[in-house]
Amino acid sequence: MTPGVTDLLAAGPPVVVAVTAVVVLLGSLLPKRPRSPVVPTLAGLALATAWVGAQAWTPLGRETRAAFCLGPPEAGALCSYSAGDLTLVLQALVLAGAVVVVLMSAAAVPEQRLPAGEFYLLLLCSVCGALTLAAGGDLITLLIALELVSLPGFALVGLRRRDARAGEAALTFFLVSVVSAAVTLFGISLVYGATGAVHLDAVRAGLAASGTAEPMAALGVVLTVVGFAFKVAAVPFHFWAPDTYAGAPLPVAAYLAVVSKSAGFVGLMLLLVVAFRPLAAVWGPLVAVLAALTMTVGNLVALRQREAVRLLAWSSVAHAGYLLVPLSVAASAAGRGILGEAVGATVVYLVVYAAMNLGAFAVATAVGRRRPANLLTDYRGLASRSPLQAAALAFFLAALAGLPPGLSGLFAKIVVFRAALDGQVAWLALVMAVNTVVALAYYLSWGAQLFRADPRVDVADSPAAAPTPRPLTLALGCALAATVALSVLPQLALQVIPGISADLGESRPPAASQTVAPLR
Repeated sequence: MTPGVTDLLAAGPPVVVAVTAVVVLLGSLLPKRPRSPVVPTLAGLALATAWVGAQAWTPLGRETRAAFCLGPPEAGALCSYSAGDLTLVLQALVLAGAVVVVLMSAAAVPEQRLPAGEFYLLLLCSVCGALTLAAGGDLITLLIALELVSLPGFALVGLRRRDARAGEAALTFFLVSVVSAAVTLFGISLVYGATGAVHLDAVRAGLAASGTAEPMAALGVVLTVVGFAFKVAAVPFHFWAPDTYAGAPLPVAAYLAVVSKSAGFVGLMLLLVVAFRPLAAVWGPLVAVLAALTMTVGNLVALRQREAVRLLAWSSVAHAGYLLVPLSVAASAAGRGILGEAVGATVVYLVVYAAMNLGAFAVATAVGRRRPANLLTDYRGLASRSPLQAAALAFFLAALAGLPPGLSGLFAKIVVFRAALDGQVAWLALVMAVNTVVALAYYLSWGAQLFRADPRVDVADSPAAAPTPRPLTLALGCALAATVALSVLPQLALQVIPGISADLGESRPPAASQTVAPLR
């Protein structure tokens, strides 16, 4: 294989999305603009998804998953872009979530008078960063890709230029992201100073050689974890999320809650399990404390919410805590031996969380077209006004709570709970169990509103007065189909665990030629 062909095939998905972004940009600059960039955007995302599928299932794809290497990939050289099983699963998740967000925004963009060309350009740029982040093989690539995910997000949140709430949300998001980027960069610089390497495998070798005897390396790892904790809205670094979600257009809030959060978690998993694994005893207890705080604070504050979007925002914070639980097994000696399986549990939860959360945001978008305040009381009587939307939302809420018939959420929680028990962090499993019970209160309370009589019903609330756009209905249908499929056939998600475990197992020590002496 020639290096050029190898690079093109391996890095195909982000390249396709980047080219699509350029096409959308050029289309928005033409004198006779097309009616909407939705079709080329969906076409680009579909092509990138097909490319990911080809890499996963064709023999050619298995031979061309690495790019930008210091030598032949088949010889075990260090690579800046490496698409293993974990990468392909998360790239597929990012692309599927982006497709649903585009469908949700097809009607919202013109209705809210957002600049369509800029909206889809920024969205595609952020997706390109998420795809690259999932395949990052060195610290620099991970940092740049993470910022490529975040920077377009500021503009997406603030695209409603005359909306003071959107401007405040965008500014909050911007300031927090700048701080988190600075903390992450400082942490990465300390790790580089201690190991003299930037590639993840070489960093792992350097940390294994120095161990905890290198305080600078330990401090760098802690700061890097804190920087990523901002990105995934882990407590106490979560304060930006509720205001940002509430001020952003609803499709953008859905994107931040699902796709952007997934990108942050994949970067965190790659760093912790691949690069920082020798210092698992250092970062394991920190992640465990973050998980306990995040799920507890998220659920307790969600109990007080009266707006649907803010409730989803705090629920998203709580779910970030659940997602951190499997990584917390590194806090125990037994857990450090099953980190590969633990990452698989986090990925399963991410897949299920993405489907049910996007569905809830899709229903919130539909209801918000009639009642922009989007209060929980605005959902009163939805079962009589829009029976299909009410049934779908009730199903998504049951899944989020882990109740039948939303069995996908229950299966995901069991996988995470089992990972905590297998990793001998039983206290964290107990905290998760208590929080799952607490979360039932606000999910059931919201669900009960759907079937109560609404004395405020008028002609404007009828489906005929404000029909749901077909793209939004399709987005809701996609999320519902995925959640139902994962409830009936949970093995669709569970089957990724063995491949990810093997990909991140103990049997991937760096070659001797990859070890780099630390800087002194």
